[in-house]
Amino acid sequence: MPRIRGVTIEEHHELVWADLAEAIRQLLLERDYESITMGHIAARAGLARNTLYNYATDKSALILALTERRGRPTVERVTAIAARSEVPAAQRMLEIIQEVLEAFTDPAMHLMFRPGTRMPATEAGARDETGRRPVPKAPDNPFHAIVVAVEHVVRDGVAHGEFRDVGDPQLTVELLSGVMRAGAERIGRDPDAFAATVQAAREMILASLATR
Repeated sequence: MPRIRGVTIEEHHELVWADLAEAIRQLLLERDYESITMGHIAARAGLARNTLYNYATDKSALILALTERRGRPTVERVTAIAARSEVPAAQRMLEIIQEVLEAFTDPAMHLMFRPGTRMPATEAGARDETGRRPVPKAPDNPFHAIVVAVEHVVRDGVAHGEFRDVGDPQLTVELLSGVMRAGAERIGRDPDAFAATVQAAREMILASLATR
């Protein structure tokens, strides 16, 4: 039976996840992402391969789980910002942009953008019973709560006349997420561009929502 680290099972799992994140970070310094196997990760983290499969079924699922865990504080902060209904929607949107892009100053968050990492997508054109395109739900999409929070702010802004009537808030948020991804990738390539990237993202997103 594997040795349990930590005082509790929960603490043990947290330590293992930390080891897995560090193992992947080290391996990425040595080889291409595509060449890294679950065996490599298990060996570097000091785990039996069968034990690693208790944490994720494959490399893509492991990366998804790691980014979800690393992104939890950001999700919590963004959700709290969106819930502050007394604050103008535009101000909340500015704060959310800052928080999300700040998260991507963490190199671990860029694992989700690497080739071979499958981020779930909804079926093209599919809509739920309300006629809206469904957003992948956690744990399938670790940032589902951020998407929901941003859509809430957009709807608030429209309802209070701060933002124009965008017609389809969910589609609008999906499109705006492309701006945020581009910003995140830019920060990953050039960390020194953080401030300029945040400013550009803020200007572009608020301009797209401004009343005409």
